[in-house]
Amino acid sequence: MSDIANVLILGSGPAGYTAAIYAARAGLSPVMYLGDQPGGQLTITNDVENFPGYPDGINGPQMMMDLQKQAERFGTDTRYGLATEVDFSKRPFEVKIDDKDILKAHTIIISTGASAKWLGLESEQRLSGKGVSACAVCDGFFFRNQEVVVVGGGDTAAEEATYLSKLCKKVHVLVRRDEMRASKIMQKRVMNTENIEVHWNTLTKEVLGDDIVTGVKVENKLTGEESIINATGFFVAIGHKPNTDIFKGFLDMDENGYIKTKPGSTYTNIEGIFASGDAQDHVYRQAVTAAGTGCMAALDAERWLTAQEII
Repeated sequence: MSDIANVLILGSGPAGYTAAIYAARAGLSPVMYLGDQPGGQLTITNDVENFPGYPDGINGPQMMMDLQKQAERFGTDTRYGLATEVDFSKRPFEVKIDDKDILKAHTIIISTGASAKWLGLESEQRLSGKGVSACAVCDGFFFRNQEVVVVGGGDTAAEEATYLSKLCKKVHVLVRRDEMRASKIMQKRVMNTENIEVHWNTLTKEVLGDDIVTGVKVENKLTGEESIINATGFFVAIGHKPNTDIFKGFLDMDENGYIKTKPGSTYTNIEGIFASGDAQDHVYRQAVTAAGTGCMAALDAERWLTAQEII
């Protein structure tokens, strides 16, 4: 490999690996840094049943290993390491890895993803993937005809609760305040759904269960009274944070830190920098949509490199 990579992919997961597969098959010799969570959010997902091509479902970590092998089969140079600093003000672009090594690249595909926000409870982390989830669309199917709890008061929580209400016997929504932050139309949907019960001024104290979720201990903020809600699922819906902090000052982002891309493409405001997956998608946040934008990013990068006569 030359001193300057044609394509540098930052972050793994469905977006990064798909970009790597397409870039490698195009002969671009992509270099990929796996980031601080190789494989992304799917590595903490036990069963993936909504990704096309797996009729019996697949274990999340196994799926990511399969994608990595596929990317490497075509010549992707996968490396452990985290991008900690970037300089997009000059060409070739420069990226510092693990605060020490500097790598230069003609194009960069950002697939650093987003991280779910958690409450910070020990029990929440211990039971992650065992009834605790941050994605109703991903995991709601496993709780058909069961009682579940959703934590949050914004649009995300309202959407998750409404989605789960179509699958579950009952949905308990825990709201910290005496009102929801969700938009009026989403609040109306929640209030008008018969099997959703909203618990106002309610704090989560502990997720109960040894190997699987059996309930949630809650506290009323006003009275201090504690009670237990029996449930088999616990969905944390307090939002996601895109892993894009190191790109601030260079790339255009929305108010929440999601990278803005030009409509119908993965182009950012800087020529040669492309964004894919959950780092730029705050709407769908699914493995299959991330993979789709990873494909787009690789094709966009190849066409840009060709137009610049770099390849």
